[in-house]
Amino acid sequence: MSQNRDAPAYQEYAATILTQLPFRTMTLQDRGLLYTMRLECWVNVRLPHSQNDLAKVLGLTVAEVAGSLAAVMPFFEVVDGFIISPELENYRAHLEERKSKQSQGGKRGSAITNRKRNRPAKAMDDGVSSTPSSTSRLPRRGVGESSVKPSTDKPSQNQPPERAVITDPFVAEYEAAESGAADAYAKASRGY
Repeated sequence: MSQNRDAPAYQEYAATILTQLPFRTMTLQDRGLLYTMRLECWVNVRLPHSQNDLAKVLGLTVAEVAGSLAAVMPFFEVVDGFIISPELENYRAHLEERKSKQSQGGKRGSAITNRKRNRPAKAMDDGVSSTPSSTSRLPRRGVGESSVKPSTDKPSQNQPPERAVITDPFVAEYEAAESGAADAYAKASRGY
């Protein structure tokens, strides 16, 4: 199921912006206008080039826009009377290309899966099994017959393994001390 929605955010690396000389020489007001315009360009793709219209769209005064517009324009381009962010448009195209490739890959995978699902039904109609011999089904048994044979070769996995007897003197001393400590703890807890 495709959502057909625009990407909600863009990825930005701080070093990419901070290393650019035009950004480093901006005032705080210039940087604020830059980021406000970038956010608007991400959401609305383009902004009007006219300072009056741009001020209205951004909710700023014409004087605020006019005072900082020259400093922020190295990050934008004017195309057909609108301001766009080439960097954000390239990123948007990258995301769209990736989404398209994922969709094509999903369709190819779906086609392969569907072909595999349909193949056994056709093979059974022909009387030929397409199932590999290693996974072939066992023949049906009569009522009351079991295909499970009891094994006497090895112990069941459900039973605990038999405890091995260790004759090492160190182990014997350790176990004696451990049981003595347990007995002492039991007596102490009963109040002896």
